[in-house]
Amino acid sequence: MLKIAVLVSGGGTNLQALIDAQAAGKIGNGELALVVSSRADAYALQRAKAAGIPVEVLVRRSFSTQEQYDEALISLLKRCGIDLVVLAGFMTIISGRVIREFENRIVNVHPSLIPSFCGEGFYGLKVHEAALRKGVKVTGATVHFVNEVCDGGPIILQKAVEVLPDDTAETLQHRVMEQAEWKLLPKAVSLFCSGKIKLIDGKVFIKEEKI
Repeated sequence: MLKIAVLVSGGGTNLQALIDAQAAGKIGNGELALVVSSRADAYALQRAKAAGIPVEVLVRRSFSTQEQYDEALISLLKRCGIDLVVLAGFMTIISGRVIREFENRIVNVHPSLIPSFCGEGFYGLKVHEAALRKGVKVTGATVHFVNEVCDGGPIILQKAVEVLPDDTAETLQHRVMEQAEWKLLPKAVSLFCSGKIKLIDGKVFIKEEKI
């Protein structure tokens, strides 16, 4: 059974999707073993505690340097025997050192169809505001491996979501979460833990799985 750590900063809706998937037996060979928050007041911590998942708070500004923060995060993850790290609305910078330490074992969910509306400065509502400004008819979500390029890691899963004429950034955000993020993230985590994801030449291949 692989141990999963979920890194959060806010409300934890994607964490809740993982908790619900685990309760339904939909995360094959994986268990939610740790939730790490960048904020002590994040509601995601309450979700984790209600589900009986151990929690830790690591606040970047509590450390004098990025290197000290990196050491604390890596030490925590290793001490807990973490096999897979999931970024679920985590708003603290993940450094190259952490990425290299857990190479191809960190995944992120992003609220667009990468490579659209991604990279530096595209997070939260900003992604959906940009999609509406551009006038796209379809958006969606992407789960990808994390590398040292912002939103540039190999894509695992994507799902499209229709943009409606009367959408606001808030309504679009909720639809993308409900129709794509909350479905894709548990699926990708399950595929990883079940050993069904294979990386070849920087591209992801799913073994014996229909998406």
